[in-house]
Amino acid sequence: MLNLLRRLIGERLQLVARFDAPFPRVKADEGQLEQVLMNLVVNARDAQPDGGVIAIDTALVDVKAAEASRTPGAHAGTYVRLRVRDEGAGMTPEVQAHLFEPFFTTKPEGKGTGLGLSTVYGIVQQSGGFIRVDSRLGAGSTLSIFLPAIEDEAADATCGADGDDQLSLGGTETVLLVEDESDVRALARRVLERHGYRVLDAGHAQEALLLARTHQAPIDLLITDVVMPRMSGAALATTLAAERPAMRVMYMSGYPEEELSAHRLTDADGAFLPKPFHAEELARRVRELLNAL
Repeated sequence: MLNLLRRLIGERLQLVARFDAPFPRVKADEGQLEQVLMNLVVNARDAQPDGGVIAIDTALVDVKAAEASRTPGAHAGTYVRLRVRDEGAGMTPEVQAHLFEPFFTTKPEGKGTGLGLSTVYGIVQQSGGFIRVDSRLGAGSTLSIFLPAIEDEAADATCGADGDDQLSLGGTETVLLVEDESDVRALARRVLERHGYRVLDAGHAQEALLLARTHQAPIDLLITDVVMPRMSGAALATTLAAERPAMRVMYMSGYPEEELSAHRLTDADGAFLPKPFHAEELARRVRELLNAL
């Protein structure tokens, strides 16, 4: 993912990576771990608007009982640690106390959904791991992901089952992806392309309209955020439906249902995927919708 992450953070930031090896395996979904890493790096980027260094490293660590007792959800054992460090302004204890709550954000309005770290928390918990946060004002932040190390035999069996499932979720159709959050869009594109789909992506509805009108081949599926500046996802879908009636639609949003009701979405409008979503969930929903054609 390093090339993707370097493009994501821009030229003002330096990305330094050190991956120790060999490691035992961990039991986790590959796409979800990519989502974890991307969200952590995006937060580290946003913490350093004037430039700086983002450091990523991995290590095999033994967590003792005394150390585990200081971190909620932690247990003693052997873990693979993925750590992301920044040189930003750091966080107060008050901010750290709410860090993983859904919709909690310190970013200006319109600059973040507050879902990135809650997604990270959910994925790590699902994988049997825990997160440690080390930060103080003026000294940057370090977020460490601890994933339990497991025996190779168990991992091989798990990976084989996951691989078979991943193959069943693939396809060759063309998807138009519209999302104004660049990190979410980059992740969704990566997931879809890994499953074999051809992806046209746009950061807003007007760009999507231009792409659709200049693309000569069929577009099988529109995946669009609901709430976007200037033109909503529902308005975009309505406009394109007149031009491409065979195209299916999937909406996605992280807003509460009461806020989405203003857009008058109904079950007949298309499938709906709430954010944050897991990589496998996105691939599965896309395949189910296209299979219904």
